[in-house]
Amino acid sequence: MGNANVDSVNRSSGSGVTIRPEEAEFFSNLAKDWWNPRGKMASLHQVNPVRLGFIRSAVDAHFGTDARSIKPLTGKTALDIGCGAGLVCEPLSRLGAEVTGVDAASDNVQAASAHAEAGGLDIRYMMGEVAALDIGKFDLVTSLEVVEHVADKRVFLADVAARMAPGGLLVLSTPNRTAVSRLLLVGAAEAVGYVPKGTHHWEDFVTPEELEELLVEVGFEVIERRGIAWRPGKGLHLSNDEALNYILSARRAA
Repeated sequence: MGNANVDSVNRSSGSGVTIRPEEAEFFSNLAKDWWNPRGKMASLHQVNPVRLGFIRSAVDAHFGTDARSIKPLTGKTALDIGCGAGLVCEPLSRLGAEVTGVDAASDNVQAASAHAEAGGLDIRYMMGEVAALDIGKFDLVTSLEVVEHVADKRVFLADVAARMAPGGLLVLSTPNRTAVSRLLLVGAAEAVGYVPKGTHHWEDFVTPEELEELLVEVGFEVIERRGIAWRPGKGLHLSNDEALNYILSARRAA
């Protein structure tokens, strides 16, 4: 596991913009294939049920909702930052939330809007940096597999904090910076086409300790953290093994 301090993962773009243009362009080029479960974004379709299971449990624990309810987010607002083509926004909408999705790539926003409309879902999608958009505050904020793509992670997380309503819940997921993730997520996964080549830059991965330190700096306290691991016969699942990827929930510190 890498032991670089937090400053080593706070590379600023120098412009106040956290999303690197080349990252936005890379994912924009994948927009048309985003909803194809056997296409270039198949890995997201495989991990999405795991992430959504964590989100649902975090929502019930944080807001005191009934685990049997099919609409636990009724009356609440949700924001997904780095929403891509809406793989998280649509389930959140079906859970009852009033959902906003934000992405730096216009093609992603267009694909997300078209897919939601075709499914009869009323989701607000917006293109741009979350800090620059007048979108209000939210009861639930999610940002999954995004923080590793931003230039200045502390500024990004401060922008996330500014979008949290009082008593709100934050859920983040990201790859860990370990020898295992370098071998499997960057090397093997891209070599065999499991993820598109160029998706990951290992040096930009954040360890759980680094991310928690950054979250504390911008006013959060972590509630729960789980690894997302893979093994034969079980596939991707929540685990105590954080070597590849992890997901956490957090709230604003009192």
